[in-house]
Amino acid sequence: MLSDTEAVATIAVKDLQEARRFYEKLGFKARGNNEMGTAMFESGNSKFLVYQSQFAGTNKATAATWAVADFDKEVAALRAKGIEFEHYDFPGMKREGDVHVGGGIRNAWFKDPDGNILSVVSRR
Repeated sequence: MLSDTEAVATIAVKDLQEARRFYEKLGFKARGNNEMGTAMFESGNSKFLVYQSQFAGTNKATAATWAVADFDKEVAALRAKGIEFEHYDFPGMKREGDVHVGGGIRNAWFKDPDGNILSVVSRR
């Protein structure tokens, strides 16, 4: 059954080397790549796959989210690495600077070089 196995987030990119540099800047380490144009990154107990595709950046929704224990520290660390945050108008959420607040959570969205939408969210 699918529910008995781990899922892997999959993120399309146009330039694998540029994507590797970006995700490594965020602190992830690539666990190999191959001639197929892919790189696997470990994130806690999960993984995400970055792969080369002509359709990179066409998703207009969040591609991956990381739930973090110290949200403010993580946002500050991303900002220090030059990450620029996105600002959205969501019903029921207010914005405090770069942070969206609502429903008992805090969330900040940003994009990778191909425009894939990524986010960090406070753990409840």
